[in-house]
Amino acid sequence: MHEFYPLIGVGAVLGVLSVIFICAYMTIRKQKEAIGFDRNMKDSEITKRLLVYAKPYWKNFAFVLCLMLFSVSYDIVAPILMGHIVDLIAGDFAMSYLLRMVLIYASILVLSLLCSYVQAIILQKTGQRIISSIRSDLFAHIQSLSQGQLNSMPVGKLVTRVTNDTGAISMMFTNLIVNLIKNIFVIIGVLTAMLILNLQLTLMVLCFVPFIVLFTMIFRKFSRRAYRRVKDGTTDINTFLSEHLSGMKIIQSFCREDKKRGEFGERNRALGRSMMGEMMVFSIFRPLVYMLYVSSVLCLLYLAGRGYIRELTVFGQIITSSTLVTFYSYINKFYNPIQSLAEQFNWLQSAFASAEKIFTIFDMTPEITDAPDAIELAQVRGDIEFRDVWFAYKEDEWVLRGVSFKVNAGDTVAFVGATGSGKTTILSLLCRNWDIQRGQILVDGHDIREVKVSSLRRHFGQMLQDVFLFSGTIRSNITLENDEMDDSTVMEACRYVNADKFIDKLPRGLDEEVRDRGTNFSAGQRQLLSFARTIVHKPSVMILDEATANIDTETEVLIQDSLERMMTIGTMLMVAHRLSTIRHADKIIVLSHGEIVEEGTHDTLVALGGRYAELHKMQFMREQLQK
Repeated sequence: MHEFYPLIGVGAVLGVLSVIFICAYMTIRKQKEAIGFDRNMKDSEITKRLLVYAKPYWKNFAFVLCLMLFSVSYDIVAPILMGHIVDLIAGDFAMSYLLRMVLIYASILVLSLLCSYVQAIILQKTGQRIISSIRSDLFAHIQSLSQGQLNSMPVGKLVTRVTNDTGAISMMFTNLIVNLIKNIFVIIGVLTAMLILNLQLTLMVLCFVPFIVLFTMIFRKFSRRAYRRVKDGTTDINTFLSEHLSGMKIIQSFCREDKKRGEFGERNRALGRSMMGEMMVFSIFRPLVYMLYVSSVLCLLYLAGRGYIRELTVFGQIITSSTLVTFYSYINKFYNPIQSLAEQFNWLQSAFASAEKIFTIFDMTPEITDAPDAIELAQVRGDIEFRDVWFAYKEDEWVLRGVSFKVNAGDTVAFVGATGSGKTTILSLLCRNWDIQRGQILVDGHDIREVKVSSLRRHFGQMLQDVFLFSGTIRSNITLENDEMDDSTVMEACRYVNADKFIDKLPRGLDEEVRDRGTNFSAGQRQLLSFARTIVHKPSVMILDEATANIDTETEVLIQDSLERMMTIGTMLMVAHRLSTIRHADKIIVLSHGEIVEEGTHDTLVALGGRYAELHKMQFMREQLQK
């Protein structure tokens, strides 16, 4: 009986460890939602949708699977060859036979390495093409979303979806799936070879399998929680960085650097703790699997040593030195795939979680879409009419209440009112950045909901208060990468809005670099560039939303001159707090709390003595005080 004490000791240690891990699992069972990924899609649904992108490359994957079989055959055949070599050395030695065995072993090894290399190259190329397709489709879909949908999601979260989450899927296509299949084949092949070679030793190895399964299941729970925390922490930091880097000017203006550094530090430390937790999980699991491997090797040596010394036969088989060497190699090749399978399965779940987040964006139906029978507007005269328009950004919080007015083609109409009265909303609705809840908006007699969105917006030129310039050059920001526009057309537009006066002074002219958001230009210069960008695209209807608010007095003189020219191009809709900018408008509409309270020309409204007259008087007094 004492001969089995070593085996009993190993079993006792494994039993104690099993009890400890089961108790640890039970303590966190109540936190199931926090442990696993927040998943709403089934793995089968995610797989089906991912296969749509992988389907065009099925031949590449089929070829890789064929190459993989050669790598698996090496893992199975190599230990047998090593066993034959040991028998040769221990028995009747023959150099020719030894060289033949070595040559066969080397050939299989070289072939396996070559197949692995080709397999890796093909998978990397194929995987990157698939991910590029997903990224392109995702970006295109994000572009189709409405302003309301985009405003509901932090920019950093969208950036994470397009970059980090697609990266996780890339690993799945380039590494995980094929290696998962390979490891399963290796385990099956090695187990089959072991059963054929020696049943007793194989049963001994299989005694450790229940512990492997138990530890792996518990490891999966902890590792999924760790993965989730790392992903959430990464998204949190990306969102924080995107928002605060964009608003760095405000942070510096109010000297809040220390406060924001502290907030970033908290998020950074939280991500660090999450990563340490992930490392801790793996630092426990890997040694556990290695302990099982060492234990099985020790049991192998113990049983094989007893059988070899005493020349025992088990099931008609004698445990020889070649059997011992072969089984030693097989045990190593049996445990390595098992350890890899557990980790790869969790990486696969992580990739599925990332894929689900991406498909959640894909599943967002654009709120602003073309009607099935939407028409194209080849030309727009500029007749605009609002008929009893009601609109709310949030349900029952009406921003516009029964607004009705008409703008004749070629007219200049200005909207005046306090902040929140609905001026900017009217302009946004006209371009279908939002859809109204009640009423109609007509352009040349057509309901804009019956016109293709791209066709509608093509005829509108928007000049906003908050000018956005892209990184690139002045030319690229004016043309928006439209190759059909030559430099003469661009400069003509610049001269039209007086932007040529500062462009001509720049060392590189139209090729002058525009840094992120145009920070190397003044507010007035950025606004003039936005005017040129609008004019060069030859809109039928121009929209100016506080477009002169951030312009200095000197630039305003240039703008007033260009505005008078622009009024002759087509219909113009303006929102401006400076009443001097709109006094020559054909019609001024005064809004208050989402309703039209006055309507008429500047002189008519001043003579009326109502709301507009009050605004005019207040602004006149303010200008006198400033003088």
